Amino acid sequence: MKGVLYIVSTPIGNLEDITLRALRILKEVDLVAAEDTRRSLKLLNHYGISKPMISYWKAREKIRAEEIIRKLRTGQSVALISDAGTPGIADPGSVLIKRAIEEHIHIVPVPGPSAFVAALSAAGLPSEEFTFLGFLPSGGTQRRKILGDLLLEQRTLIFYEAPHRVHDTLADMKTIFGERRSAVSKEITKIHEEIMRGSISEILDEMKEKETAGEYVIVVEGRTERNKPSTDDVLSEIRVLMKKGLGRKDAVKKVAEEYCMSKKELYDQSLDSLDEIS
Repeated sequence: MKGVLYIVSTPIGNLEDITLRALRILKEVDLVAAEDTRRSLKLLNHYGISKPMISYWKAREKIRAEEIIRKLRTGQSVALISDAGTPGIADPGSVLIKRAIEEHIHIVPVPGPSAFVAALSAAGLPSEEFTFLGFLPSGGTQRRKILGDLLLEQRTLIFYEAPHRVHDTLADMKTIFGERRSAVSKEITKIHEEIMRGSISEILDEMKEKETAGEYVIVVEGRTERNKPSTDDVLSEIRVLMKKGLGRKDAVKKVAEEYCMSKKELYDQSLDSLDEIS
């Protein structure tokens, strides 16, 4: 009989944020598969749990996944944990989970803390629908392209970001999204937990006075009628496209589709407002 793979969520900071069920599972399993055994050992020691452990950190994930699958095939039960939060959610673990599914191994989720859910709950922004993007690319060009693709997204947007990139990312968001309502959470559930709320510019100004450290969650309001681009901005985009050689009709079509606007109305506005471009 095959064993069971438990996907166990662990605290994202405060060690008290763990469920009674998670503690019971960690005590009962035969093996704990940890992203980093050194960090996970602090949690297990805190609760007096002693179990064999195996690391699946980064490059080891594919190799160790096969080792863990072999143990599951023999009937051993395994708790999959990451350094913090839920395995597979912007954390390693998806390789083992996919392999377990392929092997028809029973998988049991043991839910618990998640940094982006905690940040959203305290952001004060619409939470009925949201889009979680995880970490954006470190390169500015790629990052700005993804943010540009999200310009029309009406759902609340949630990102993770590292301390050494958070200022650049927020600056790109200000350029692309404008002055949308936002919330930036730092070190959630930890001693120096802080939540900054306001427009993107206001948060950037506030962060200039603070030490940049720890992990950040950025929550940004989706597109609303209030933060749609102005007519001048839209016509400016058409002018730029025409200067690049696109015909007026094609330029209007492209911009109208991007901003979900009427092509006819935008075309008429462009005739009234834009000089002919040779």
